[in-house]
Amino acid sequence: MKKLFIIIMLFFSVRAYAIEPTAIWVEAQGSAVAGEAETGIEAKARARKDAERNAIEQAVGTFVKSHSVVANYQLAEDLTYASVRGRIEKVEVVREWRDEQDKDIYRVMVKALVQPVYPEKGEGFSIKLALSKPVLNEGDEVRIFYQADKDAYVYIFVIAADGSVTLLFPNSLNRDNLVKPGVAYQFPLTDSGVSLKAAFLPGFKGDSAEETVKVMATRKKEEIISLGFKEGMFEVYDAKSTGMISDLIRRLGTLEPADWTEASAVYTIKRAGGR
Repeated sequence: MKKLFIIIMLFFSVRAYAIEPTAIWVEAQGSAVAGEAETGIEAKARARKDAERNAIEQAVGTFVKSHSVVANYQLAEDLTYASVRGRIEKVEVVREWRDEQDKDIYRVMVKALVQPVYPEKGEGFSIKLALSKPVLNEGDEVRIFYQADKDAYVYIFVIAADGSVTLLFPNSLNRDNLVKPGVAYQFPLTDSGVSLKAAFLPGFKGDSAEETVKVMATRKKEEIISLGFKEGMFEVYDAKSTGMISDLIRRLGTLEPADWTEASAVYTIKRAGGR
């Protein structure tokens, strides 16, 4: 069977290291409907808890937005910030009142100082990623190896030289991305008819460059990105758009930090005869 050759184009990755967000003050409102056997004090306490939850949610959204997302190629970066959660350090009650239309509804406005909290390493699960060789000559085949320590759904990406992002797996021919714990997997499969080859962009004059492969995994079957596959075998995302990465960050933010993980692998491509 004739192999389908997919040229992996090199690119110089511009690493952007975002400044970690610090604690911020936010104002949020909460409400609670008083039950028949519940006192006003108890209802107000529940309304305050609701306000505090809303304050944390609002702050987390601000923490995530503080990491500038300018293009899809930023998928190559560490996405740990999408796991951020919040912890209230201080809280002040700004106002307490009963709803004018329904006196059974108690409302509370709070001002809270929310501290960003990131998951500790080792929580949840992990995935290992390796490439066939750390240094490749132009034209060498590239194989991707990965292994999760729990049942997981895997996504493999590559970022092209023009900054576009290609989802290698799952793809239009194989959408089953469930992997079993402790089992080593390879992409592409030996008998799949697909081969990945390292190559420089046309016109590139240098002797070497780097390429990054990203693998992401979720504990549950989550559509962290839309799988359209309208044309061809793979889903490709334009370099100038922020749609894919923005949507991905938003969806990861809805998952528990322990329910997703990522890994990246970088290798060097060298030109034949180069130093």
